[in-house]
Amino acid sequence: MTDKVRWGILGTGKAAKAFATALKDTPDGQLAGVGSRNLATAELFTREFGGTAYGSYADLVHAADVDLVYVATPLPVHYENVRLALESGKGVLCEKAFTVNRRQAEELVALARANNLFLMEAMWTRFLPALAEVRRIVDSGEIGTVRQLHADLGFKADVGPEHRLLNPELGGGALLDMGVYVLSIAMALLGPVESVLAQADFGPTGVDEQTGVLLRHSGGGMSVCSCSLRARLSSELTIAGERGHVRMNTMFYRTQTVTVARADGISRTVPTPYLGNGYVHEVAEAQRCWRAGLVESPGMTHADTLALMGLMDEIRRQIGLTYEADQSMTTKENP
Repeated sequence: MTDKVRWGILGTGKAAKAFATALKDTPDGQLAGVGSRNLATAELFTREFGGTAYGSYADLVHAADVDLVYVATPLPVHYENVRLALESGKGVLCEKAFTVNRRQAEELVALARANNLFLMEAMWTRFLPALAEVRRIVDSGEIGTVRQLHADLGFKADVGPEHRLLNPELGGGALLDMGVYVLSIAMALLGPVESVLAQADFGPTGVDEQTGVLLRHSGGGMSVCSCSLRARLSSELTIAGERGHVRMNTMFYRTQTVTVARADGISRTVPTPYLGNGYVHEVAEAQRCWRAGLVESPGMTHADTLALMGLMDEIRRQIGLTYEADQSMTTKENP
């Protein structure tokens, strides 16, 4: 085994560049190569970040000097790209949302487990110091038994209908792009969901442009979550008990401060800086798990991902949002 974990990146977009940047700040990780459907695009990427350029995804995942693959392609092709990497014997870190629906996620998890390969959803919020501090404060009992969580994430998307945020063919919509962050952290802090109520507003392209969700968790807590492509929301998360609350400040999914406010009037703000651009923490966790021969991370388990995908499937059922991947699954089940 080499001293550094060698990464291959599928895709050359915004997330891929953020990940490559994080690798520069991760001492035991390095970029081995990047794969694109266009060799010239891959070469442009490697001129900036290093590594070998590959003109196809298949060439990258079969490269002998690649240990782990980061999938940063558009959501609708996550399933086929992750499957390609797993079938090539590579461990995978896949950008959120993990897949379009739970059925796709189940197949990928089963494939990874059958072949003893590492697989993790790249939910970077799960590994940031801010969330660890919130957990510590809640576990200390300082705010009492947790009863409610409120979280939102949203901005006005000034983009055209062809943009990935609004294009149904690219998995567009507020829920899968931003709601996934809110729901994931709500489940991380309050536990499994036993019931859900959802409503949404749709735009001209047929995707949800804002969605609101009320969750009841099996532990007895309740969370109110919303996401929007129409409004600049506060994008904060507050978790509250009978003796006070903890707030992950704007933007909660990458916040570097946490504020505690107690019922007795005492409050404080705790610095929670992260390394590099924030991706470093999930990179380090993926590498740790891969080196240890694990198939999943205890910080973002397969069960966590499947529960989250199942929850979003139910929300989409309630609001009436479907994608091509859902229809192809139905066709397979009902020939």
